[in-house]
Amino acid sequence: VAHNMWLLRASQSALLRGRSPSVSLATTSFTRSFSSPSSWHGTTILSVRREGKVVIIGDGQVSMGSTVIKGNARKVRRLGSECIAGFAGSTADAITLFERLEERLEEHKGQLLRSCVELAKAWRTDKYLHKLDAVMIVADKDVTFTLTGNGDVLDSADGVVAVGSGGQYALSAARALMTVPGIDAEAIGRRAMAIAADICVYTNSNFTMEAISVDPATGKPVLNTLLPPPSSPSSAPDISTVTIPASSSSSDTSSIIPPSGPSLSHDAAPKLASALS
Repeated sequence: VAHNMWLLRASQSALLRGRSPSVSLATTSFTRSFSSPSSWHGTTILSVRREGKVVIIGDGQVSMGSTVIKGNARKVRRLGSECIAGFAGSTADAITLFERLEERLEEHKGQLLRSCVELAKAWRTDKYLHKLDAVMIVADKDVTFTLTGNGDVLDSADGVVAVGSGGQYALSAARALMTVPGIDAEAIGRRAMAIAADICVYTNSNFTMEAISVDPATGKPVLNTLLPPPSSPSSAPDISTVTIPASSSSSDTSSIIPPSGPSLSHDAAPKLASALS
């Protein structure tokens, strides 16, 4: 907006001086920045890579304005036999991009970097693909990339990347948990997403997680769909087994209702009544 206002003032100043404006507002175009928080969509996708294992986890909430339309949507899926991906944005647009990326992976024999670059070029320049509104995270056993409609192919420097409306919360929590020894990628992803779900109103706790690990015997990637851990039994007592003991006497309420103040003796009560009268 500030840039457009500057162009408008420059054009008005040139016209007042009798000159033709050097810039034209009609020729300026505004490109949506899919990587800016203002255009991120109501979801959270997080990827964590640690100790030879990479996971991508996403929530299941689909929102329209302030209304929750669906709570168990699947935003994380596999791409071929060696890659996993998650998306934030329009579902139809993301599926279209997934199909194009799968075609590139087949064409380039599973080379993820080259396939992502080719898809980003087409996404940026093609008139049809340029209108697709989504952000993607894709990963294989070696690298993790973030793809946007601006032609960005961003690699993660520390093994953690997140997109979506709750992405900043999940990213901050995951980076903090990366400094804790003894926690694997799956545990970091679940804990960070739980924190993001508590903060972001557009993110729920119905998570879907895909993981890639390397088989030590063959060295080939192994894809797994990780299910949520079983919930622990509640520690609250079962009210059906709780019994209330009966009172020893129906008229004796001294053991039930505690005194609200200091008690008066039998001799002090008449003296207090005469003093008040």
